[in-house]
Amino acid sequence: MKSEIIVIGDELLIGQVIDTNSKWMASELNKQGWEVTRITTISDGGDDIKEAISSAFSRVDVVLMTGGLGPTSDDVTKPVLCNYFGGKMIFDQSVYEQNMRYFAGRGLQMNESTRRQAEVPDVCTVIPNPVGTAPIMWFEQGTKVLVAMPGVPHEMRVAMKGDVLHRLRRHYGDHDAILHRTLMVFRNTESGLSERLADFEQELPSCVKLAYLPIPGVVRLRLTARGDDEALLLKILDEMVEKLHTILREDIFCDEDTTLAGALGNILKQKGLTVATAESCTGGNIAHEITAIAGSSAYFNGSVIAYSNNVKQRVLGVPEEMLAQYGAVSRPVVEAMVAGVMQLAGTTCAIATSGIAGPDGGTSEKPVGTVWIAVGIGNKIISECAHFAGSRTYIIERATQRALMMLIDLLLSHH
Repeated sequence: MKSEIIVIGDELLIGQVIDTNSKWMASELNKQGWEVTRITTISDGGDDIKEAISSAFSRVDVVLMTGGLGPTSDDVTKPVLCNYFGGKMIFDQSVYEQNMRYFAGRGLQMNESTRRQAEVPDVCTVIPNPVGTAPIMWFEQGTKVLVAMPGVPHEMRVAMKGDVLHRLRRHYGDHDAILHRTLMVFRNTESGLSERLADFEQELPSCVKLAYLPIPGVVRLRLTARGDDEALLLKILDEMVEKLHTILREDIFCDEDTTLAGALGNILKQKGLTVATAESCTGGNIAHEITAIAGSSAYFNGSVIAYSNNVKQRVLGVPEEMLAQYGAVSRPVVEAMVAGVMQLAGTTCAIATSGIAGPDGGTSEKPVGTVWIAVGIGNKIISECAHFAGSRTYIIERATQRALMMLIDLLLSHH
């Protein structure tokens, strides 16, 4: 089944808020075997909403919409949908009572604006919203279905997981499967990898496609299988993954779709190792990426944000004369930071960074974007000087990803 997503909100179009809803929705729909063919972001204007719905319905039978269901005057989605589907607004007592309970449970008093949340089009089926006041609305027009959900990510996700996906599967009786397997590959460029896999691609079964998804230093290979026999698809994917391992061997460092921090965590757990970070220019971002992974407490001991030379010296034990001779952004200093944080945190591995993220602070010798990175396992420490171009945020992100990749590479080559 094919579907489209419409995301509503002026705040999205001016860059004030980042749209995370459509990414999550597309992922969940794909798990159900549903293909998302288009994602559209539009303003809160009534004409734009109507036009987007008509356009989507000309291509697909299912449209999922988020946003514009709040109690304020700029939230016009509900009356626009009422008009589009040819209904009239009514007061839904069950929605009102649920919202009363919602407010009472939080010790709040309902005002008139929130009371109007119980007004819904009489041509929709109301789906209760257990974590908010905006009702989820299900509209049908012939074979077409539109589901309108709140733009608040938590409310939308509860609605999707709790009721919407089940209703869609029951309504259409659609049980086709879309299955993915993702492998993470390093030490290869995208073009070089495609040449190595040319014969493999030609021999793929018709139900399987291969996609190349590059990020700096890494190429993710995604195998996608489509069909109505899930057990057969799983068997085929297992065979294709085995063939890829035979071809690429140690260049595959992860067998799942995760972040570099997630891949690092898997390796550390498998080897029974622990890690800590000592960060200057990355300001704790490496530690943030690592601890964003559930279960990271099994291998991550802690971090020192050694932004000043004073902290590098007093906490991590970097010698004062080393800082004076080489400067903070140097090979000797980051290697000393790695050794210092391993001893301080009692870990077997460590990562350290020191650089100039900008936009100021660069020199002709060490321009903005210069970052020294060191990683270590026990007494084995390696380091490199990287040069990144871009904004401060981009430099920090690139340094973070490079540091994680360096430790992954060291772990796989050292053990």
